Amino acid sequence: QVQLVESGGGLVQAGGSLRLSCVISGRTSNWYNIGWFRQAPGSEREFVIAISGDSNMIEYADFVKGRFTISRDNAKNTVYLQMNDLKPEDTAFYYCVAQHDSYPLKLMRTPNSKSWGQGTQVTVSS
Repeated sequence: QVQLVESGGGLVQAGGSLRLSCVISGRTSNWYNIGWFRQAPGSEREFVIAISGDSNMIEYADFVKGRFTISRDNAKNTVYLQMNDLKPEDTAFYYCVAQHDSYPLKLMRTPNSKSWGQGTQVTVSS
């Protein structure tokens, strides 16, 4: 089973930027589609963005279009979430999740996976 560790969260002012990292171990990283989810207090976990194992496809939620981008460096077994123009409503715990790339990338919106990271907190002040 693949293991995931997120980092890069923190406190930032509205309009600022953060880059989150998700380090993959335990399996060959490019065999896995990787997605990012977030969960704010009192809210359900929601899909943010996902990238295919070969980086050729990306799925994203409407609310991140033009602000967040996802990339990966399989040589470093790492997926990055670049978040720009952050808003207070982006405040949440951010998690990465892995699913084997035999599944279509669109299924990352509702992953059937046990491979989740522990999360990293992002707080955006107004």
